[in-house]
Amino acid sequence: MWKRLTPALLAVSMALPVYAGADELGLSARQAYELNRDNEQVLLLDVRDPVEIMFVGGTNEVDLNVPYLLVDRSVWDEDKQRFRLYRNPQFIEQVKAALAERGLDETATIITMCRSGSERGLPSAEFLQEHGFTNAHYVVHGFQGDSIKSGEQAGFRLVNGWQNDGLPWSPRLSPDKLHRPQ
Repeated sequence: MWKRLTPALLAVSMALPVYAGADELGLSARQAYELNRDNEQVLLLDVRDPVEIMFVGGTNEVDLNVPYLLVDRSVWDEDKQRFRLYRNPQFIEQVKAALAERGLDETATIITMCRSGSERGLPSAEFLQEHGFTNAHYVVHGFQGDSIKSGEQAGFRLVNGWQNDGLPWSPRLSPDKLHRPQ
């Protein structure tokens, strides 16, 4: 995996602690932050629906919000007790446009981040790899991290992830970074 990183990215990644739970594509929030900071060869994407960012917050460290899954508010998913999610049909084209705008190609390091890393983070990185983006990764615990399993704060996402690791975040994402349907 790391052989595809540029020498500068390799040096930064080697200085970071290995994330114990990381799979081949996974990076900790701290690793993603360090790799992205002041490095123009990395594209950090928030892949959540922009409405979620509006209510939960995000980080302006991301380069752009390109949703992997969008919410269809006209169809209720009875099994999951939520509105239906569907893959953004323009996801690949939007990622390519974001790379081109920065003078990067499909070999650049792309890091995706969703709420918790599982439903959109990992799948979006895998989807990118399947479509020729050979250096796609994701933030393992996403922006908000895991939820507490028991006690008074059960269900609250206070365990890990970007927000809980003390990395820069805001209740509002810069409007010029938010996805807007074409």
